[in-house]
Amino acid sequence: MLMWVEVKRAKNLMTAEMWKECFEGEGIPTQIMPVNGLPIGQEFTAYSVLVPKDKEHVIKDVLRKL
Repeated sequence: MLMWVEVKRAKNLMTAEMWKECFEGEGIPTQIMPVNGLPIGQEFTAYSVLVPKDKEHVIKDVLRKL
């Protein structure tokens, strides 16, 4: 079973989607989930940006390049 870990916290949906596109552009599967447990699509709520645990080290490299 795939374990997901939070690598970023975004203040809103647009920022979360930006990070998701960035990470997926590097070939890393990414999910976004509202922090407060509401359904996805709430624009003005904080989001967790999640990647598989085994890709966490790759994200650190990607973030270092930015």
